[in-house]
Amino acid sequence: MTRRSLGFIGTGRIAQALISGLVKTPGASISGYDKDKEALARVAAQFGIRPEGSISGLAQAAEILIIAVKPYQVADVLAELKPHLTPSHLLVSVAAGISSAFIGSHTPEGTRVIRVMPNTPAFVGQGMTALCRGAHATESDMELAVELFRAIGKTAVIDESGMDAATAVSGSGPAYMFRIIDSIAEGGASCGLDRETSVLLAAQTMLGAATMMLEGRKSPEELVREVTTPGGTTEAGLKEMEKLGVHDALVETVKSAAARSRELMK
Repeated sequence: MTRRSLGFIGTGRIAQALISGLVKTPGASISGYDKDKEALARVAAQFGIRPEGSISGLAQAAEILIIAVKPYQVADVLAELKPHLTPSHLLVSVAAGISSAFIGSHTPEGTRVIRVMPNTPAFVGQGMTALCRGAHATESDMELAVELFRAIGKTAVIDESGMDAATAVSGSGPAYMFRIIDSIAEGGASCGLDRETSVLLAAQTMLGAATMMLEGRKSPEELVREVTTPGGTTEAGLKEMEKLGVHDALVETVKSAAARSRELMK
């Protein structure tokens, strides 16, 4: 096994998003296990990873084990994995709402755990991954995890107390962005644009606005002011957003998703 031997437990959509970027990482050796053998075979053929027939086989093939199953499946997976874990293994969990302490309580004492929350834009190399360290993970473990997830986009190392919020903002965030794009495009279509052109205008505008914010040093409010002429079209639109409570609706959207993330641990 090498330091970059990766094993995915679960090969669903979020795992595929990660694999699509990680397979391009120099020196990476990737294996996968899934209860759905046909799904595993498709993913193995698509991305060129090595399929394993059992969790025990995966644990032998890889030192970095990425738990990419549904939250309610994590306990059963850990019960099956526990007898095969060694001190050389690093567990990386992408299961929403599952704490590192929970994983630690279902694995041998001293198991090293990194908890991460990626998102689906990883499919196009524009993912956002939040990472936090479990009690026994080392700084070197975190550096390795950050390096791996940079292969699919940007990373942010945070305290675990912020993971529910990160899940709500970036983990669930793509769905909110798609809704916003769809709504703006619908507005354009209602004003006479064809639907395809309106979607293009809305999506590229969101991409451009996000790029300006990430590459610059100005706050969202400063950027809003720069594009808003008193008495102009942007001001008219912003006033309507304020009247309809769009700001408060989006804040409550994130708070609701974060609350659900906390509930998943109960």
